Amino acid sequence: MRTANTRSIVIWTLVALVGAAGWAVLALSRGEEVSAAWMVAAALGSYAIAYRFYSKFIATKVLKVDKTRATPAERLNNGIDFHPTDRRVLLGHHFAAIAGAGPLVGPVLAAQMGYLPGTIWIIVGVIFAGAVQDMVVLFFSTRRDGRSLGQMAREEIGPFGGAAALLAAFAIMIILLGVLALVIVNALAESPWGTFSIAMTIPIALLMGFYLRVLRPGRVTEVSLIGIALLLLALVSGRWVAESSWADTFTLAPSTLVIWLVAYGFIASILPVWMLLAPRDYLSTFMKIGTIFLLALGVVIALPTLKMDAVTDFASRGDGPVFAGSLFPFVFITIACGALSGFHSLISSGTTPKMIQKETQVRMIGYGSMLMESSVAVMALIAASIIDPGLYFAMNAPAGVIGDSVQNASQVVGSWGYQISPEDLAAAARNVEEASLLSRTGGAPTLAIGISDIFSQITGDSLRAFWYHFAIMFEALFILTALDAGTRVGRFMLQDTLGNLYKPFKNVSWKPGLVITSGIVCGLWGYFLWVGVHEPLGGINQLFPIFGISNQLLAAVALAVCTTLLVKSGRLKWAWVTGIPLAWDATVTLTASWQKVFSSDPRVGFFKQRSVYQDAIDRGEVLAPAKTMDDMRTVVTNSTVDGVLSAVLAMLIVIVIVDAARVCIRHVRRPALSTLSEAPYVESKIVAPAGLIPTRQEKEEERDAVGAAPGS
Repeated sequence: MRTANTRSIVIWTLVALVGAAGWAVLALSRGEEVSAAWMVAAALGSYAIAYRFYSKFIATKVLKVDKTRATPAERLNNGIDFHPTDRRVLLGHHFAAIAGAGPLVGPVLAAQMGYLPGTIWIIVGVIFAGAVQDMVVLFFSTRRDGRSLGQMAREEIGPFGGAAALLAAFAIMIILLGVLALVIVNALAESPWGTFSIAMTIPIALLMGFYLRVLRPGRVTEVSLIGIALLLLALVSGRWVAESSWADTFTLAPSTLVIWLVAYGFIASILPVWMLLAPRDYLSTFMKIGTIFLLALGVVIALPTLKMDAVTDFASRGDGPVFAGSLFPFVFITIACGALSGFHSLISSGTTPKMIQKETQVRMIGYGSMLMESSVAVMALIAASIIDPGLYFAMNAPAGVIGDSVQNASQVVGSWGYQISPEDLAAAARNVEEASLLSRTGGAPTLAIGISDIFSQITGDSLRAFWYHFAIMFEALFILTALDAGTRVGRFMLQDTLGNLYKPFKNVSWKPGLVITSGIVCGLWGYFLWVGVHEPLGGINQLFPIFGISNQLLAAVALAVCTTLLVKSGRLKWAWVTGIPLAWDATVTLTASWQKVFSSDPRVGFFKQRSVYQDAIDRGEVLAPAKTMDDMRTVVTNSTVDGVLSAVLAMLIVIVIVDAARVCIRHVRRPALSTLSEAPYVESKIVAPAGLIPTRQEKEEERDAVGAAPGS
């Protein structure tokens, strides 16, 4: 035992030293070349320490997870929404569901501020805020039959604050789903390779679902190997299809993709969770984690240098071409899902609590999955920071700023202090077989350039174009898994809300209810997507500017609910675990909301932007990005809608936080007045490990359970 303890101390001391060395180099280097490998070291060392010690402290001391308590998946198992799912499959589902566009796109855009602010927020934010939120929400939802976040707010905070939370959560969910879908459409439009490969993941997932449910129950390793082999075949076949006579069949226009996405979202929402959703997310996780692992390995082997400044001048001036606003608060808003994301709380109170086998698994699935997503964000930031800064700004600045020629783009980018020649801009596009890389905004193409740069250093420059297009397809697959799970969660939220008016909706597996609510959810985000695809300044494009703020405001709702539940369940001394992240998130997001509504800078403030464009209309002028007078009127409408929505959402979140504070204070003063909606204790019959790798004791418990089974 003493040897084991000594070995453990030595190992964790080395891990801590690796992480500390990475942080020291990143923080203290000024003017010297810094290898991206130090960013990987800082991240992995910090994640390992946080998971081993902080997450265990929260699980055992704060939440006091109980392995003897039956989960909703065990008690309410109906094979549709409630289904005890192997922890490895559920880990894949949960990670795939939470890892959408945010960890890929946000850090790329935030690289405008330099690599250091983003790195600090991604790693520190996930350890003390994002992963904590995901795990605590998952725990409390599991204790409440998988209730949605909004419904938990209504039951635990009260009807007033709860109604505000329900309304805010559902409205934000529709915005998030529409934005995710738009990114997928932009990635897959006119891309037969990506469309074919992603389409093939659906029949592969159906096969895996039936294999685990009917053919070989419990054989997770077997089905994993089959799924990986078929996924690799689909990826390779996608390139063959793109170069064959079938290319036209899988070359879809944006409007066609919208129809297919809405149809897929509806079907995935109503089918039993074991049949399509869980196996497809589990399957896509292999590709996601595999690609990120190879990317990290590529960084360690190739040792690319971070070419972006540690902190750029745009961080203090707030006039960046990628997005306007100062480092505080906007870098924390732009980097959403990699550090803290309200969307995750919807998954943690949506599909996952209805599938988890044991309470003890909330640590691995809630906290662990979020650390995995944060690692994706770190790799995205590295990819954006190793390319030439001139190319980065040429790709991410709008066409209205840099023009549409390499000569003009080179001149404008040079005026910002980042030199790149027209020849280099043209060569960068040719290297990845693209006509142009100018103004390829949104973050995804920049990430693809960074990934192709790292991989081509190892495999050779001749494969640079292959890796670029592979990365584009990889990002679409990454985001699609969040769309299907998000649609199902949106259905749960609407059912919980309508269940307050008509009780049959309370049963989330009631077939008429699940069909009706799935249709409504798909119809709402599908409408905004359809309009956005056909009108460049309308539909979901209108709501895109409030994507980051709304996501972080939703995190404030989740943390407020968590803090309230910690207080009401007798854990007052541990309320700081979610209370401190709540205070930080509320400060950041409400500051950002205030600036977006009232700032006098038209690049930041919605109402100021509206005023500028309305004055131009009155003078008969057309301002970029508008091209016609009709576009000018659309910009005025969009600015008005975004400003009003930002104000309304901020007020709803303030109502939730104030009402939550009232409930907490009342409980501290008069605990007898508080009630908890926690489901009654039922002893669990399931024996399953808490972590990915079973301990010796867990292996013995599993053997004993098998030996005690009837007929054994």
